[in-house]
Amino acid sequence: MHQEPAPAPEAPVRRRRRGRTALIVAAAAVIGIVGGTAVGYGIQAEREPTPLPALSQPGLSYPAKPLPDSARPAPLSAAEDRKVKTDGDLRKLLLAKPADAKDVDFSYGDGWIPLAEYADYYESPTGALEDQLGNRIRRVAATSWKTGAYRTTEIRLVQYRPSVVRGAYEHAMGQMGYMADEDFAGSEGDPIKGSTNGRYYLFPVEREPGYLDLYEARAYFQRGDVMVEIFMYDTKRISKKEISSVAERQLGRL
Repeated sequence: MHQEPAPAPEAPVRRRRRGRTALIVAAAAVIGIVGGTAVGYGIQAEREPTPLPALSQPGLSYPAKPLPDSARPAPLSAAEDRKVKTDGDLRKLLLAKPADAKDVDFSYGDGWIPLAEYADYYESPTGALEDQLGNRIRRVAATSWKTGAYRTTEIRLVQYRPSVVRGAYEHAMGQMGYMADEDFAGSEGDPIKGSTNGRYYLFPVEREPGYLDLYEARAYFQRGDVMVEIFMYDTKRISKKEISSVAERQLGRL
């Protein structure tokens, strides 16, 4: 059988020394920069000096004349300025109790929750208190009531100092971040009408032999430097309309 002759081996290709080429290009670039700089200095030296602008330029002031009183915008009224509202007695912004409401065992006599007591609501009170103080928590106003045989409602207004505007926002987002866990609501909840970031949640019913069923609903939202949390409990089902109505009315108070 005829076989084609094997191809002759190719001559070895000599690789170009890239280091040498790069050195030549770099040297040329440096020479070009130095030469261009020297030419630029020469051109600039032959030009007439340009006078600098005056340090004082009254013509740039704005406005040229103070606005007359008739043209100035009117200051916000107390009803429009949310800061005026929240700087006062925060308890006055809590939703009013229903006419047929009764006090509950955990009601707050003066409407304030001490910060240390507020931290006790968390699994790690010491860590919660440190975290809240770091976010410049200011005060917590609260109200609670009971309607019917077992329906209880609790509302807390958690306010932060203005120097940490995001304190209220981060606290609200942090609490809502837990709600999707199966140990909590197990869902993303529903948006609160009129709020940019608030949501309300219905929890799965808790059943235990020897005890009445327990239904729970919560709502969280933030408005300025105030974070709001709402809790509802009952032995009967809580509807979305019931928890959302309380949240929307409390939002309206702020």
